[in-house]
Amino acid sequence: MGKLDLITIIIIVANVLISLKGFNDFSFFEKYKFNIGGVRRGEQIRLFSSGFLHVDMPHLFLNMFTLYFFASVVINYLGVFGFTVIYLGSLLLGNLLSLYFHKNEYHYSAVGASGAVMGILYSAILLQPDMSLYMFFIPIPIPAYIFGIGYLLYSIYGMKNSIGNIGHDAHFGGAVGGYIITLILATWLFTEHLLMVLLLAIPIIVLFVLRKLGKM
Repeated sequence: MGKLDLITIIIIVANVLISLKGFNDFSFFEKYKFNIGGVRRGEQIRLFSSGFLHVDMPHLFLNMFTLYFFASVVINYLGVFGFTVIYLGSLLLGNLLSLYFHKNEYHYSAVGASGAVMGILYSAILLQPDMSLYMFFIPIPIPAYIFGIGYLLYSIYGMKNSIGNIGHDAHFGGAVGGYIITLILATWLFTEHLLMVLLLAIPIIVLFVLRKLGKM
């Protein structure tokens, strides 16, 4: 973890440059952020462009810092092409899930690479489930799969209760994107890490059931 491959550098630089442009150009930010009304008017570019905009420097730093730590795990297992597909696919699926849950809220807006970064994080967890994660406020290592399941369950809770100014649905959708695309690209996971595959599917099933029951 923590190795800077060329594709990671390219993505980080793109996020920094586009975010800085957005910080200083309100019309640019408004034109390319994720916005339900804009997307439903046919401005599908927002589904991707919003993933390179951020609210402020801490928001940008946290996403890029997380990407820096986990990108190399995915690249080592799946190569640059697989990593890129997961990053962009998770970004898209995260925003599509937001669109699905907020389709009638025309003023709903969001920005950030969180969906794409969560996709990379969950891909890394699938590929290397024995790794541990360290949280700033918890001084002991947490097994990656425990964090994965717990975070998705928290995202469901956040979606259901609209907690904070956070796009929980985009985070969840991005993680699911990373999960699904990784399994498509690395079918060997079904034999070598089947238990982890099944465990990480639990929150996805929970969300599906809650939606079917009309509780989401």
